[in-house]
Amino acid sequence: MNNQIDGKPYYKKPTCIDELVQTLNTLFDSDRVNIEEVKSVMENYSSSENDWRRFAQFDHHRYTRNLVDQGNGKFNLIVLCWGEGQGSGIHSHSDAHCFMKVLDGDLLETMYDWPSESEEENEMKETRKSTYKLDEVAYICDAYGLHRVENPSHVDTAVSLHLYSPPFDMCECFDQRSGKKHSVKVTFWSKNGERTYGRDACKSAVLPPENN
Repeated sequence: MNNQIDGKPYYKKPTCIDELVQTLNTLFDSDRVNIEEVKSVMENYSSSENDWRRFAQFDHHRYTRNLVDQGNGKFNLIVLCWGEGQGSGIHSHSDAHCFMKVLDGDLLETMYDWPSESEEENEMKETRKSTYKLDEVAYICDAYGLHRVENPSHVDTAVSLHLYSPPFDMCECFDQRSGKKHSVKVTFWSKNGERTYGRDACKSAVLPPENN
C-alpha cells in the first residue's frame, strides 16, 4: 500500500519479489504508466539470489526468458538469464515500456538509431553504450531507439529482471550491417519456475535468438 510524502506517492520497499509484484499491480491499476514511479519501485527492490533463484533457468546455447508474473494483463515481469557472453539481437519493443533491473552480474546495453526507411541498406548507427551493475535499473521504449543487451563477461553469468507494459509476443529484430528488419516471436523458457513445453516453448535448436 502506498502513502503520501510531500504530495507524492510513497511505496514501501519490497522485501521480496512477491511484494514487488503486489506493488507493481497497484501501480498498474490505471491505464497510465508513470515511468518514474515504476523505475523507483524496481530500484527499491534489493536483489537476493535466494529470492529469485526459483525463476532463474539457464541454457548453454542462448539466454532465457522466465515468466514471473503476468500483471493482470497489464504487464509481464520476467527474469532473464544470460550465460557467459550471451546477448540479444538489435530489437524494438512493440511500442511497450521496458524496464530492466540487474539482479546479478553486469549487462552491457548498446543503443542504436532507427534505420532510415528511405534507404535499402545502411549500417545501423550506434548511439550509446552503457554498463549496468547490480540493482541498477534502465528504461527504454521505441521512442528512445533500438538496443541490444549482452553479458560482457566470458567467465560469469548474469541475471536481470524485466518489466514490459503492455505485454507483447512479437518484436522486430534488425541486421546491424544492413538495417533490414524481420519479425521475431518471443517466448518463455519457463513460467513460474516450471519449464514450458509444447507449441509455445522456447527450443534453442530451432528458434532464432530471442530479444528482450
